[in-house]
Amino acid sequence: MAKYIYEYKNWTNFTWQDKAVNAVFGEVRLIQGKIIGQMNALGFYAKEEATLTALTLDVVKSSEIEGELLHYEQVRSSIARRLGINTAGLVPGNRHIEGIVEMMLDATQRYSLPLTGKRLFGWHSALFPTGYSGPHKIETGKYRTGKMQVVSGAMGKEKIHYEAVAPKLVKAEMNKFLDWFNNDKQLDPVLKAAIAHFWFIIIHPFDDGNGRIARAITDMLLARAENSGERFYSMSSQILIERKRYYQVLQKVQHSTGDITEWLNWFLHCLKNAMLATELTTQQILRKAEFWKLQEHTPINERQRTILNMLFDGFDGKLQTSKWAKITRVSTDTALRDIKDLIEKGILQETNEGGRSTNYELTNFKNK
Repeated sequence: MAKYIYEYKNWTNFTWQDKAVNAVFGEVRLIQGKIIGQMNALGFYAKEEATLTALTLDVVKSSEIEGELLHYEQVRSSIARRLGINTAGLVPGNRHIEGIVEMMLDATQRYSLPLTGKRLFGWHSALFPTGYSGPHKIETGKYRTGKMQVVSGAMGKEKIHYEAVAPKLVKAEMNKFLDWFNNDKQLDPVLKAAIAHFWFIIIHPFDDGNGRIARAITDMLLARAENSGERFYSMSSQILIERKRYYQVLQKVQHSTGDITEWLNWFLHCLKNAMLATELTTQQILRKAEFWKLQEHTPINERQRTILNMLFDGFDGKLQTSKWAKITRVSTDTALRDIKDLIEKGILQETNEGGRSTNYELTNFKNK
């Protein structure tokens, strides 16, 4: 059996081939600068909207990587409330969502503060407020005291993908990690984000939630790289898309003797793709911001506002009266009245596909 990276002496003296990562690293820094420039050219509202969208996606997609589906609007409302962003139609969240949001915002908004064991324990407790992960009781708010294996497959046919650092070594390994995290000022924060993610996953210091905390640590360092708590792209969304490769590379590099070139290369490409995806979202955000600016004096009720925002954020399927009624919890008559009102105001129009039920879409508004 190949040794794990942590079984080698001085395993955390990671090495990599500069030549192999320099080109993509340069591209990442270039796109990062470009996105920040684009965002700074936007108005306050649009920037706020972009940050809200990126943070919401980060929370939702980071949980989805672990197979957990969170309610997008609940997460969005929770973040908006905590950041003091005034968005209409706030949806009440639940304790679990509040905890995940709390961790993410602590990482990205207080990015310049040191990362300590106590802070990590706080994040862990926020992720598992009941002390349970699904039906299983877990150790929360402290490092694990049991051994940790990443396993898949049915009982009796389990396949061990990874066995983490022995429990008695976790505290010492984490102290070393945190010391490096807080005191190494030489390394570029983007590269540091990649290394921190890998290093933390290798230690696997908690009973559960290691992936989500690793991604929060990544976001914290990316915020440091930009010296800003404003987030405009979601690394977790991209990791979800490339999840298969993410696990493949981790599995391969966990047996390395210290060279983590392949991991860095994958991480930087994933980050680059996350940033490129944002350029597309930015266009949507600009359109939405422009729309609300045009309509700032138009009387629009809460239900209409909620649905219009959903249409700008990428509505699932076709908008019909029945869907409107269901989402806003009103009768079909009220829904139809809301829709007709928006048609009269030139905001919505019927689509011309015909068929049994009428579908509606946003009109092609232009800045008049």
